[in-house]
Amino acid sequence: METKRLIPYSVHLREDVYTKLKAAAGNRKASALVRDAITLIVEGDDAFNGGYNKGIRDAISVIKDHHHASTIAIDGDSIADQLAEELEEMIVSQAPMKGKTDAKKKV
Repeated sequence: METKRLIPYSVHLREDVYTKLKAAAGNRKASALVRDAITLIVEGDDAFNGGYNKGIRDAISVIKDHHHASTIAIDGDSIADQLAEELEEMIVSQAPMKGKTDAKKKV
């Protein structure tokens, strides 16, 4: 099952890019917009599957945050957990990110 733990990661942007990011984020937090973009990139290069997986993850998030779905349980498992499990099985595996494999390592 996917964890909700998020690890901070700093990204330095030019001022013009930062301004455009803030404008593009609108009502959403810019960090969520950047996180989604990075996730799509590192999970594979197929834009359709990346968007599909993002939609599945969004649906899982909505279900887990739904009060009634989280409260009602059958056989000890909440309906939210049962539905999330089934949706997670729909996530499409993608080819690993293309790019350099000889990245510089800090010593």
